[in-house]
Amino acid sequence: MFASADRAILGLNRGAMILALAAMSVIVFVNVMLRYLTSESIVWAEEVARYLMIWLTFLGIGPVMRIGGHIAIDNLQDALAPAVARTLRVIILAIVLASCLFLIWIGWRFAQRTMVQTTPVLEIPFGYVAAAIPVGGALAVWHLLAIARGFVTERKFEQVEDFDPAAAGSL
Repeated sequence: MFASADRAILGLNRGAMILALAAMSVIVFVNVMLRYLTSESIVWAEEVARYLMIWLTFLGIGPVMRIGGHIAIDNLQDALAPAVARTLRVIILAIVLASCLFLIWIGWRFAQRTMVQTTPVLEIPFGYVAAAIPVGGALAVWHLLAIARGFVTERKFEQVEDFDPAAAGSL
């Protein structure tokens, strides 16, 4: 049951990220083209692109964590005995989990407080933008729990065919 829920949540998370990035790219591209071709621009384009970037950033925390993009104290773990390295990974996991839970808590409070403030151009409650913080934190907790066992026992992350974090670090 966890595996099917995990696949669904990961798929929705990735889909939301793709949608946000695509929308942001189209809006910025069209706005730049209009500015150069007609000397006019879309009034709300910059604001929407900024808010989509905020959502994209917070939605991306969990999926990046799943492939080992945020948790990296490799050299220290390599230097330690296996049992001590596992203990270190438990500590790392606890710190990351506490950080994500704090993100949910503080983000929720921030989103609630900013519901009375509106954005300059769209005039929507800023709390909808700030909601990216607790939503991203909650998704990060889910993704962290999905990789926790493999990370602690074997220092293992998910493998994605198109992406190798070790190869990306050597570029």
